[in-house]
Amino acid sequence: MAGSAGNRKKLSNKRSRRRTLVSLFSVAVLASILFSCPSYCSSGGASNPTIWRLAWSDEFDGPNGSPVDSTKWSFDIGGNGWGNNELETYTNRTANAELQGGSLIIRALKESFTGPDKITRNYTSARLLTRNKFTQTYGRFEARIKIPYGQGIWPAFWMLGNDLDTAGWPSCGEIDIMENIGREPSIVHGTLHGPGYSGANGITAAYTLTAPQRFADNFHTYAVEWEPNVIRFYVDGLLYKTRTPADLPGGTSWVFSHPFFIILNVAVGGDFPGNPDATTVFPQQMQVDYVRVYQRSMPSNVPVLFTDEGANRALALDSVLFKRDPFSVRNSYNFSADQTTRLLLLSANLDLQPGRVQRLHLPACLLVKYSVSTPLRTRSR
Repeated sequence: MAGSAGNRKKLSNKRSRRRTLVSLFSVAVLASILFSCPSYCSSGGASNPTIWRLAWSDEFDGPNGSPVDSTKWSFDIGGNGWGNNELETYTNRTANAELQGGSLIIRALKESFTGPDKITRNYTSARLLTRNKFTQTYGRFEARIKIPYGQGIWPAFWMLGNDLDTAGWPSCGEIDIMENIGREPSIVHGTLHGPGYSGANGITAAYTLTAPQRFADNFHTYAVEWEPNVIRFYVDGLLYKTRTPADLPGGTSWVFSHPFFIILNVAVGGDFPGNPDATTVFPQQMQVDYVRVYQRSMPSNVPVLFTDEGANRALALDSVLFKRDPFSVRNSYNFSADQTTRLLLLSANLDLQPGRVQRLHLPACLLVKYSVSTPLRTRSR
């Protein structure tokens, strides 16, 4: 009996050391802290050099009618259907891709054309890529684009892994930053493709404009923020989907940890959009104001702190990388009267909807500077 009582006492003591899990009140409180912070807590937008550093760009500022910069772009050429039963032949002619008014124009034409592959098609277009000229692992990939419209028209801004030749598709990975099919004028899609989740089974999400708006009516900014184990999709600066390895089908692999290259194209017809019909107007054009690629100047991942009640040591885990970073906090100014850590977990990588707070970049110092004066709920380990 004495041994049993001792075990119960040990169990009681163990349970009393609980790990506090606090979501820091709400997004609204997080926002209020953010706005009261010094300048280093500023928003994580790409225009902020403390967050992002421009690594590569094309502003398409050449003379009207000139070809694209061949040091930055090459062309896929041919009319083999491109694995999607597309109807166009891609060319490198300025008739299909040229600079005009400070933008890149990719033009889809209805014309009979036979390319160097000897395949004759009734449509031509262009497909530009940075393969063998620029690749990057991680960062923010962004373009400002006015897309075309119409049944069977398929504009896209996307990326493929640079190991395409050796690994093949879809093992190389594909990140579709923006796709639109003409029959859905108010919808764009952001999709990941990899082994076991490709084609119609890609991991996809859609962003929809309020009717009767169409994406073809104005320029819009499309972007992904790609980091280890997370890819976030944006339209006009609004986060509409966050993807992590947890979103993949069981038994499949996350293949987004190596360099990718950029692709811009306008396809005509194919399995996804269907073929043009009598309502489709030609020519159609995609107008690209710029393409910009950034690297992080500071991490976007928020430290997650764990500690035991009554302790003045904490364990920090990066909210995306889960990298361990233990440290001690010994300044009583940062704690309540009994010098017990109260602020223990800051929620991160929130999948926020348009119109709500989008980025919460709090440096680690805030996690110890601000203490909580109200009782907190705890959860046993």
